[in-house]
Amino acid sequence: MPSNKTVVAAAMLAAVAGAVASLYVQPTVAYKLAGTELGQRALGHLLAAKAPAPPAGLKIAERGGIVPAMTLHTLDGLPAEVPQAWAGTPTLVNLWASWCAPCLKEMPDLQAFSAQHATTGVQVVGIALDDVASARTLLTRLGVTYPNLVDPPGPTDAGVRLGNPAGVLPYSVLVAADGRVLKTHIGPFANQAAIANWVQPWETRGLR
Repeated sequence: MPSNKTVVAAAMLAAVAGAVASLYVQPTVAYKLAGTELGQRALGHLLAAKAPAPPAGLKIAERGGIVPAMTLHTLDGLPAEVPQAWAGTPTLVNLWASWCAPCLKEMPDLQAFSAQHATTGVQVVGIALDDVASARTLLTRLGVTYPNLVDPPGPTDAGVRLGNPAGVLPYSVLVAADGRVLKTHIGPFANQAAIANWVQPWETRGLR
C-alpha cells in the first residue's frame, strides 16, 4: 500500500496537471502554475503526451543526462558543436523565433541577466529556430549581444533534441558546465528576477 506521502504527492501532481491543462481554457491559471517547478514538470508531461513522436533514433536530452551532440551554426554561418561549445561554462540556453511575441518580450530580460553574469556566472546562449536574416534583424533591433545560434525549425531541430517535442516557444534549458541538463522551462520568464530565481539554486552549487 502506498504511503500517505506518496498518495499526497500523486494527488498534487494530478491536480497541477489538471490545472495546467486549463491552458486551453484558462490561460491565466496555467500561466501562474507554469511559474512553479511542479507546474513546469506537469506541463512538460502534458505537452510531451500531445506531441508527435520524434523521428526514430533521434537522441533527446533528458534531465540529468548529457546534451546530445549536434552541429548548429552562428549568425555568420560558422559551425558550432554543441554541447562542446559550452564546455566548462554553465549555460542558460534559450530557444526562440522571430515570429514568437513572448520570445521577443523576454529577451531584454535575458540580455540584462546575461550582462549581470557576464564574468562570474551563467552565460546565456540563444538558439533561433529561424532563418539567419530574421534572427539577425530581431537581435539588432532588441540590442541583444549574448551569443546566438540558428537552426532551421523542423522535427529534428535543436528544440526537439533539447527535450521540447511539442515545439513550444520560448523554451529554456539550464546546462551544467559538464553538459548535463539540470532543468527546463516551457514558456516565457515573467521578468529578470524570475530568470535569476530559476537559475539561483543551481548557481549557488556551482552548476558542476
